[in-house]
Amino acid sequence: MNRIQNSNQKMKKIQLPMCETCKARLDSIFSMLSKEELEMLSLQKHCNYYMKGQVIFTEGSFPIGLFCINSGKVKISQSGFEGKDQIIRLAKDGDIIGYRALISGEAYTATAAVIEDSKICLIPRNVFFGFLQNNADITQRIMKLLAVDLREAVNKITILAQKPVLERLAEVLLMLKEYYGFAEDDPSLNITITREEIANIVGTATETTIRLLSDLRKEGIIDIDGKKIKILKPESLTKLANLYD
Repeated sequence: MNRIQNSNQKMKKIQLPMCETCKARLDSIFSMLSKEELEMLSLQKHCNYYMKGQVIFTEGSFPIGLFCINSGKVKISQSGFEGKDQIIRLAKDGDIIGYRALISGEAYTATAAVIEDSKICLIPRNVFFGFLQNNADITQRIMKLLAVDLREAVNKITILAQKPVLERLAEVLLMLKEYYGFAEDDPSLNITITREEIANIVGTATETTIRLLSDLRKEGIIDIDGKKIKILKPESLTKLANLYD
């Protein structure tokens, strides 16, 4: 009961974001909307506060709208063999999720859950499709996102098929650095992520991930403090990942 009361009290303190003043919007597909369009979007969207671990949508369910992340971090995962999850995407402030199923009119092929407390807005289906019909800029941005998704899916298939686990782990750590950056005044990744979640991105067993992270720590390439990972030698990770400019 206390946990529920604390949760309700926490939700009451959350100020729901307005599109007109949303900083995350500047990094989203809605960055070029006019003042009138932003006001209309603010009136028609719904916003919710999700606590760490809560699910936004589940694999097999059908979309009712487009999700836009105001603040927080989200993982999108698919169920694999024997119920093991494979994280196929991470999302952050300004990103939209669930758009492929919404556009195709099909069920979600993955589950989205928050990995830190997040504020997420839901834009109803009819509102989103209204923008697609009347705003060429948003239509072009969605088309670009779908093209990027296809390219990344092909790249992931190649990586999983051809790269050893250590190379994939090094590449994932670099991807997390590139995507989320470092914490303020600290070379720690600006994301709290479990060993299991890292393993689910890499596509390997959690035990293997723990062992390889320990090896990287012994070599002075990274440091580990609880769930925080510090990247001390990014150039060494680049070499291990076989990534070159």
